[in-house]
Amino acid sequence: MDPRPADSNSTIWSGPAEHFFRDRHFKPRRQKGPHCVSASLAAIADATQADFQDLVNTQDPVSWSRALAPHGMKLAYCPSDSRRISHYIDELLRLDDLFTLSFYTPADPGLILGEPDQRGWICGSHVVVLHRDRILDSASGRCVDAREFVASRAGKHTKRIFRVVPSGHARGL
Repeated sequence: MDPRPADSNSTIWSGPAEHFFRDRHFKPRRQKGPHCVSASLAAIADATQADFQDLVNTQDPVSWSRALAPHGMKLAYCPSDSRRISHYIDELLRLDDLFTLSFYTPADPGLILGEPDQRGWICGSHVVVLHRDRILDSASGRCVDAREFVASRAGKHTKRIFRVVPSGHARGL
């Protein structure tokens, strides 16, 4: 039996204080259709949404990471749970680098834990890019202050958080 007590919380990123993409500049991409994943990846890679559209499965972040590989990047999992994104923003801003944030979007948060329909659908979600203290939101095609963005979505629950790391980094999908 493991003698360590269970932790009720974990840091988003453990290890040395590294900065991989702090000095890069990223431009938001306005998504075409309901394709926030491919538009967000395009913003990270300085590519087009079409470059990613047929390469990724929106529900398979491993495919997102593989699609970033030719651009010298991959995704690394960040420990998170379904807390509201506002619970994570301060720590993410202290890390001061490049992340993807996914959150559930239903008007009724009770749907998040609901049973899927016949097609497997439960509820919608959205992916944005956090670079330093700015959110690149493909829904609007704009770059906005991260705290303001999160405050306007205070009730949204986290789906996934990934850090973008160089493709040769020890961590990653």
